[in-house]
Amino acid sequence: MKQAIWNGVVIAASENTVNIEGNHYFPPGDVKREFLISSDTHTICPWKGEASYYSIEVADALNEDAAWYYPETSELAKNIKGYIAFWKGVEVK
Repeated sequence: MKQAIWNGVVIAASENTVNIEGNHYFPPGDVKREFLISSDTHTICPWKGEASYYSIEVADALNEDAAWYYPETSELAKNIKGYIAFWKGVEVK
């Protein structure tokens, strides 16, 4: 089982992550949304599409834009539509 941990708290845990380019994408139902705050940040991946971001808040600590997902994807990335990946100090193990 893969876990995403930040500030000592498990943000996500799943046996069904999808590993793409070294990033584990967690199914949305396996992520604890109470720690996520929507962000206005967006980036473009040439083959996956436009990514949207979440900041993570745990125990009054904020990690801005530390999670991303693709609300809509290209045909090549349809298997991760809505799945959430982490970075910026979030440990995935």
